[in-house]
Amino acid sequence: MPTPCALSWWLLLGLMLCQQVLKGQKQTGSLEFVYHSQQELESTLKRMNEEHSSISYLHSIGESVQGVPLWVIVIGLTPKAHQVGVPDFKYIGNIHGNEPVGRELLLHLVHHLLTHYGQDPNITALINSTRIHVLPAMNPDGFKVAVPGDCDGEQGRTNFHGVDLNRNFPDFFTKNPVPREPETQAVMTWFRSENFVLSAVLHGGAMVVVYPYSNDEGGLTGEIQYADEDVFQHLAKVYSFAHPEIQKGNLCGDTFPKGIVKGAKWYPIVGGLQDYNYITGQCYELTLELSCCKYPEASHLPELWENNREALIKLIVQIHGGLKGRVLDSAGKPVPEAVLQILNRKDSLSHRTNALGEFYKLLLPGNYTFQVEAKGFLPLSETVQVTDSTDSYSANVHGFVVIKKRKLYPRPWSSFAAPWGAPLHL
Repeated sequence: MPTPCALSWWLLLGLMLCQQVLKGQKQTGSLEFVYHSQQELESTLKRMNEEHSSISYLHSIGESVQGVPLWVIVIGLTPKAHQVGVPDFKYIGNIHGNEPVGRELLLHLVHHLLTHYGQDPNITALINSTRIHVLPAMNPDGFKVAVPGDCDGEQGRTNFHGVDLNRNFPDFFTKNPVPREPETQAVMTWFRSENFVLSAVLHGGAMVVVYPYSNDEGGLTGEIQYADEDVFQHLAKVYSFAHPEIQKGNLCGDTFPKGIVKGAKWYPIVGGLQDYNYITGQCYELTLELSCCKYPEASHLPELWENNREALIKLIVQIHGGLKGRVLDSAGKPVPEAVLQILNRKDSLSHRTNALGEFYKLLLPGNYTFQVEAKGFLPLSETVQVTDSTDSYSANVHGFVVIKKRKLYPRPWSSFAAPWGAPLHL
């Protein structure tokens, strides 16, 4: 029979274990399926960041017209700073204020990633190898006045100034005269501060995955074929095929084979976010249209999350496809602003190395000949084999070493000779 002392010890141990369980439940408890107000969104992000501070970092990239902070949470082993060889991914939600499904899905994605780190081996590997940036709400002012349950309306679509933020970015094909809004400026500054490789923006009002270009020089028909279109179609199909509905391609009264479409072929726009990302920031971006109703009732959120959870994660994994590496000089020092162009790939956008000499190029498996050029260095051409690498959570790695040009000094006139061999006399 246990002694009173032994019983007291076991009781104390039980209380300690109970406290640990309750503490764990507080940290990893479920996230409610509701439309969070901006204040609730902010407090939820702060709580998740505090509970997982070793792998997350919360910061504001700017403010809306009405002074609301644009919160971004970063998830990774070094969330506060980019590390060589670790690519940066981003998700943006609620660019249209009356399309709030994205903000809720992204909140649940952040919660899912943080609470499954160390528990799910795939999510653990993903976070260990990637910096994931999430901006749940780019247009908080529009969301504030949007109407719940309004599937087709426009109220809340624009920001407080009445500007459509997805028509407010610089455009490569057509001059966009609309002045940049505070939200747009904040996002552009954010892009320049990071080295984003892959991205997606979440919308509502249709069910399809859209890839660039949303505007193009082919009379806005979308018929021009670009070299990176094979990569974009692959990325789009990764998402649509991981979604139980989008892949059907005949939802919301539209028909999109395999659930994907080039933006300009669907309908052209000027000043879109995804074209700006791709052309200006060398970041591959998709537009995810995830619900027929722009602002469905909150009761639909659990099903929307279940339908998109796997696809949202699988798209992040695609950042580990293709080729990554550095351009170095013969002394092993990084060469920033080196230009990498793939030969025999018509219209493929060139990539520039960052300040650390890094490059990230999403590619399908195959052999590619790279032309590397940098100011003050001899041009270099090398053929590289790219294999399917996403399962390893690391793109193929290849480094390029460029040689500095030799300085040519003018020879003195006295060293030149006349054609017949006699010395020159000036």
